Amino acid sequence: MKTSRVPAMTMWLTLVFFYLPIAVLVLDSFNASRFAGTWGGFSFRWYARLWREQEIWHALRNSMLVGVAATVVSTVLGTSAAFALHRYRTRLQAAHYALIYTPLVVPEILMGMSLLILFVSLRVQLGLFTVFLAHVTFCLSYVTMVVLARLQDFDYSIIEAAMDLGADWRQALWRVLIPLLAPGIMAGALLAFTLSIDDFVTTFFVAGAGATTLPIRVYSMIKHGATPLINALSTLLLALTFLVVWTAQRLIRDNSGRAVPGGGERR
Repeated sequence: MKTSRVPAMTMWLTLVFFYLPIAVLVLDSFNASRFAGTWGGFSFRWYARLWREQEIWHALRNSMLVGVAATVVSTVLGTSAAFALHRYRTRLQAAHYALIYTPLVVPEILMGMSLLILFVSLRVQLGLFTVFLAHVTFCLSYVTMVVLARLQDFDYSIIEAAMDLGADWRQALWRVLIPLLAPGIMAGALLAFTLSIDDFVTTFFVAGAGATTLPIRVYSMIKHGATPLINALSTLLLALTFLVVWTAQRLIRDNSGRAVPGGGERR
């Protein structure tokens, strides 16, 4: 029976469609010419200039500060919400699930406007704190859904076995439950951090003076035509993203090959 080449061709065309623009962007970041359509030779000119752009680094610092804080808080709250949704099935939990799921389907522009109206009504001064609160609002939902998916296949008899062997609830939580759920929690945290660093629409509404994040700064740079600097910055962020993903995969792989929590090495 002759195998069709259509699926393979479709896959390769899709990959080219997605990754060719990224490859062009990385290549243009080393272009000495200011114009992307003209190759002026290989150069680190834009990386050297990027190093001197203090406003970009200030915006990156704001993004990292908000991203890390929002990731930590949303991971803790999202994991707790996932436990509650998985363990208890009541009408109140149905309303809880609806509240968690809503930020995933509400348009970002609507969420940004509603949060702005809320902060103005409460007379909260716009700044990094309001950006942090807005990011926790939507990152919480993503973390909850990721951890909840991990909990669907979790066998609670392992917890009962640990407690039968003498472990109290705190020991069972930290030495059995959390290590087994660590890949799902880490995946939710990485997703939350990525969404926080990348968010523009919601941040645009709730950021005040002096609270410029990196996406907002890049948007203002595009309006002034600083494309080569954006290419260099995007390349560095792309390299950082690959490094974070590679590190996370190594940690998950090492964790899966280590000892079973509370016992000896896995055979």
